[in-house]
Amino acid sequence: MGALVLIRHGETEWSRSGRHTGRTDVPLTETGEAAAEALAPAVREWHVIAAFTSPAIRASRTAELAGLRNAQADPDLQEWEYGGYEGRTAPQIRQERPGWVLWRDGVIPGDAEHPGESIDQVAARTDAVLSRVRPLLAAGDVALVSHGHLLRILTARWLGLEPGAGRYFHLDTATLSTLGTEREQRVITSWNVQPRAV
Repeated sequence: MGALVLIRHGETEWSRSGRHTGRTDVPLTETGEAAAEALAPAVREWHVIAAFTSPAIRASRTAELAGLRNAQADPDLQEWEYGGYEGRTAPQIRQERPGWVLWRDGVIPGDAEHPGESIDQVAARTDAVLSRVRPLLAAGDVALVSHGHLLRILTARWLGLEPGAGRYFHLDTATLSTLGTEREQRVITSWNVQPRAV
């Protein structure tokens, strides 16, 4: 069975400043582009037979720079839709909601472009992605290029955990992680590997 290769997109201005970036299409910074390109040697070590990316430019550009030039866009790989918290940092949100934690408290509705999603809605999308890619793993490795919270929830679901368990899996920008199996048990085989370390 192949590995599921997870790549979080490179740095953007919003990720650098801690702003929640759901569907807002923010491009990579120069630093983000360089870090995404630095992932290419590690990506080449895998036998990637299929690659999928979030439609967001920060993810599709990361896929291209990492050498996954034929990655197919999958809308289910889009980041958590943050609703009324789109573009805001956690400290800003906590000024209005002291003690707020995304994983526990969720988001508030925003405008028509940012209606918001519950964690269970995000998990349903990750479950759909996993159901589509599992059969492909019989033939080799599959790469998914996406976003921090989405990939953390997807990892929790791979392990058979509730979606909120994603809070335990810190994930930096422009990192590579892998999911696989050990004696038929789904496991994390590597996590949050920086380009310079691969």
